[in-house]
Amino acid sequence: MMNTVNEITPGSCDLLCVVGARPNFMKIAPIMAALAEHAPRMRVSLLHTGQHYDAVMNHQYFDALGIPAPSINLEVGSGSHAQQTAEVMRRFEPALDASGARAALVVGDVNSTLACALVAAKRGLPVIHVEAGLRSFDRAMPEEINRILTDRISDLLFTSERGARDNLLKEGIPEQAIHFVGNVMIDTLRQNLGRAVPFRQTVAPEERARCDVAENNYAVLTLHRPSNVDDPAALRRLLETLNEASERIPILFTLHPRTRAMIEKFELMPLLKRARIVLLPPLGYLEMLGLMKDARMVLTDSGGIQEETTALGIPCVTLRDSTERPITVEEGTNVLAGTDRIDILRAVDAILSYGGKTGRIPQYWDGAAAVRIAHVVRDWAENGYKA
Repeated sequence: MMNTVNEITPGSCDLLCVVGARPNFMKIAPIMAALAEHAPRMRVSLLHTGQHYDAVMNHQYFDALGIPAPSINLEVGSGSHAQQTAEVMRRFEPALDASGARAALVVGDVNSTLACALVAAKRGLPVIHVEAGLRSFDRAMPEEINRILTDRISDLLFTSERGARDNLLKEGIPEQAIHFVGNVMIDTLRQNLGRAVPFRQTVAPEERARCDVAENNYAVLTLHRPSNVDDPAALRRLLETLNEASERIPILFTLHPRTRAMIEKFELMPLLKRARIVLLPPLGYLEMLGLMKDARMVLTDSGGIQEETTALGIPCVTLRDSTERPITVEEGTNVLAGTDRIDILRAVDAILSYGGKTGRIPQYWDGAAAVRIAHVVRDWAENGYKA
């Protein structure tokens, strides 16, 4: 059972690591393990803000990835971006004070990342940001605001690709604060690839038969960005396009709860039920990894999945006009197709015709990013938490 705010042991840690949503879990797992091994003198605690609050899914990820149980769950839950950020800040401050932490470590770009970084900075504590410097240059994306502001108030910034350093330097971040370590999400992928659940165990036999799903003969689809799912006209256009794509290749659609709610709200579910599309619930990490590993292609608006498909060598069609992970396009298997019907179908046809981009694995996506982080954090702490 996760503790409440009132059950924190005073002065219980040196470094308080924060997670808030499922994309964070894949990033924090190797970091916690590397800190335990390479910085054993540091007292490290984990705090979950509860931004993603599905208890079953949370436990699936924690158990699958071997993440230690959080010392505390703030149980913030859903809300608008402003409400959620404010509530995380309100609940995080007493937890941070009670922990006695000398620094806070945040990952990624969700609302919890910015909220906890702000509180720590205002309390005069150093902030460590893992996955710093990524930019889509699209400020209509709430995550872009989170990324920019978190980086501005961070003291140690760990980057996953070389281009991120250039972004940070242009924004006035001191060079000595930036450390290129690689991609911790790929640490998790490499550590768990042999444990991935085969797609046949995830997709029911009758659905495989109905849609002619076979290994390397299906596409995986994820959608959750507000720009894609919150507007009924935009969502309808996308689903109609994906209907057409399913005539070329069967699609396994893992439905985010919010996406399902929007599809039902706008009465668009009939579009999916008459297509060669298998609807799946939100999946655990190992199940999703198994789907992607055996897929012909992945269609997504997720940033993390763009990285995972590049590491797996699986062609990816990104259903967005911009990406904060340009290395997946420049070096990896990702194609930025946008949301136009013709462009999406052209990208799908290219993969079916000649296999799409082969790509290459970017530098330091080698499974050792978390170890590099642990070494820097250990030396930094031994130097009195000074750069």
